[in-house]
Amino acid sequence: MIPKTFKQEIRLEDGRVITLETGKLAKQADGSVVVRMGDCMLLATAVSARKQSPVDFLPLTVDYREKFAAAGKFPGGFFKREARPSDGEVLTMRLVDRVLRPLFPKDYHAETQVMIQLMSHDENVMPDSLAGLAASTAIQLSDIPFEYPISEVRIARVDGMFIVNPSKEQLATSDIDIMIGASADSVAMVEGEFDEISEEEMLDAIAFGHEAIKDQVKAQIALAESVGKKVVRTYEEEEKDDALEKEIYNVTYQKYYEVAKKGLSKAERSAQFTEIKEASKSTLNEEVVLEKKDLVSRYHNSTQKKAVRDLVLEEGIRLDGRKTTDIRPIWCEVDYLPSTHGSALFTRGETQALATATLGTSRESNMIDSPSHQGEETFYLHYNFPPFCTGEARPLRGTSRREVGHGNLAQRALKKVMPDNCPYTVRIVSEVLESNGSSSMATVCAGTMALMDAGVQIKKPVSGIAMGLITDGDRFAVLSDILGDEDHLGDMDFKVTGTADGITACQMDIKIKGLRFDIMTQALNQARSGRLHILEELINTIKTPNEDVKAHAPKMINRRIPNDFIGAMIGPGGKVIQELQKESGCTIVITEDPVTEEGIIEILGTSPEGIAMVEAKIDSVTFKPIIGNTYQVKVIKMLDFGAVVEYVDAPGNEVLLHVSELAWERTENVADVVNMGDTLEVKYFGKDPRTRKEKVSRKALLPRPEKKE
Repeated sequence: MIPKTFKQEIRLEDGRVITLETGKLAKQADGSVVVRMGDCMLLATAVSARKQSPVDFLPLTVDYREKFAAAGKFPGGFFKREARPSDGEVLTMRLVDRVLRPLFPKDYHAETQVMIQLMSHDENVMPDSLAGLAASTAIQLSDIPFEYPISEVRIARVDGMFIVNPSKEQLATSDIDIMIGASADSVAMVEGEFDEISEEEMLDAIAFGHEAIKDQVKAQIALAESVGKKVVRTYEEEEKDDALEKEIYNVTYQKYYEVAKKGLSKAERSAQFTEIKEASKSTLNEEVVLEKKDLVSRYHNSTQKKAVRDLVLEEGIRLDGRKTTDIRPIWCEVDYLPSTHGSALFTRGETQALATATLGTSRESNMIDSPSHQGEETFYLHYNFPPFCTGEARPLRGTSRREVGHGNLAQRALKKVMPDNCPYTVRIVSEVLESNGSSSMATVCAGTMALMDAGVQIKKPVSGIAMGLITDGDRFAVLSDILGDEDHLGDMDFKVTGTADGITACQMDIKIKGLRFDIMTQALNQARSGRLHILEELINTIKTPNEDVKAHAPKMINRRIPNDFIGAMIGPGGKVIQELQKESGCTIVITEDPVTEEGIIEILGTSPEGIAMVEAKIDSVTFKPIIGNTYQVKVIKMLDFGAVVEYVDAPGNEVLLHVSELAWERTENVADVVNMGDTLEVKYFGKDPRTRKEKVSRKALLPRPEKKE
């Protein structure tokens, strides 16, 4: 029996259509939907356990996978099965998770999974643009408690015109690439990269994307109504004790407020907060403390949070004593590590990042092979966040999603200023050594200086800042350069990076409903002031990129040769290039440019002599004498009918100097005119039409004797 299906269409301004369909696939999930645009199809499912988990948070898993079969491809490598998610898939998971997570009830702790998979790929559709829409629709079709539908769109700007969910081709010529997550009423998430745009241009892009999201939210509601919206399930609510909450508040609020006002360090503040918490237990019933220890801890945290927020709203004073616009003290150092190609240390308050820059050939490029994207990155950044940077000891379980996401943000911020003709593959690694406030923005600053220290001729230095927000609905305070606690206790985390001339990347997460555009505008303008202050500190440390790479760093020379000479350069079985690399100490990479039909030779080495040796070999292999020109040659072999000579400027290129071309007089013995090792000049005549061999002549450069009577 064919199942009954339900569909809803979303028509974009340019005529493209997004279709939502349910009722055909994955019917045992709590909610499922197929989202289609062109030939791109995503299946999203939502399932949530019927029992509450014992943990005091929502155990939500958002999973996004791209199946190679969707694009008619096989997975690369030895194992022909999809394995761990790629960085691109992890980044899409994060984009969706960040919008969904705040909209589940605060006391809903049931194990919940939202799974999205690419089932059919279309080269003209970027599937990550549809993932948020698919996830939210699946939840709307279920009985899982969720506040209201959301969606996500990608916005590009091509020739001054905004485009919703652009193709890769359109995105390649765009100066804006921004993902926006929102409900019908408010923007909740923003992440993107830009070609140094202004704050006003960024706000225009967000507003344009929000309008498109409103249509997608309406379609979800219409689809759920046509199916018959399920009654939201009931679940066991969290235990409450209003009397206990009030008692803890009355005893501790003012004490927390006073400690928050002292402007202490993170460790000192944490110790004094703990003392207040422990001391207050003596005022409570001992049995209550034992039986309701989770509630006691929760009410202490909520009281502490309120005290910190009230201090900011009422007195404009922050946990470390700063005003809302103040930036923490900064100190920087470059060339800190003696053996790296470039290094920089950036410290802002209690946040510290050590970045290194490494230079290599195209062989070191980062290969990307996924169903929706293939290519390579010649600039990439890796971000590491070890436990000791926050004074913790916890298990190491590989690269986390957070590390992938923060590294990607820093990479997008810096790649916009990389030189267009950079001959190197460049890898930045950021080691976060201390963290209390945005370590990703510290990574951007350290990465900028490491590139400059390495001699990479970036167009402009980039700095970054994290902004926060505290609001009670009526009052609000925008915080510059937020602390870790302010991120946790606040209502917004807004990271902005850029040069002195404009924004290069951003990432924003909002924890409240209905963020007003005037607040967002103030946050962006305040962020610009903070960015420029930080940028000045970077420039005071290193004003411009070093003119050349360091003595121990490899120098890169790029040469182009006709494709016909690639074989001679490599040699049979790679013999020529392998011997040349061994003798010169250089790394040599040869690739073909399909556009110009030329061979590209990359020479990477630390020895000028070694690089010169490789260049001489290239000159030798590609040497073509010009008819009528004069060349110096050296005799390398004596024959009865002439001498074999080698071009001095192109060793390895030999030609026969025939005995008849040695002198105007008749020569009986070659040795009467030249000997082994002699250097002489000859004129090149091209190929002899009779012998089809190249012809050079010594006598052509000598005065011709007069004829005897």
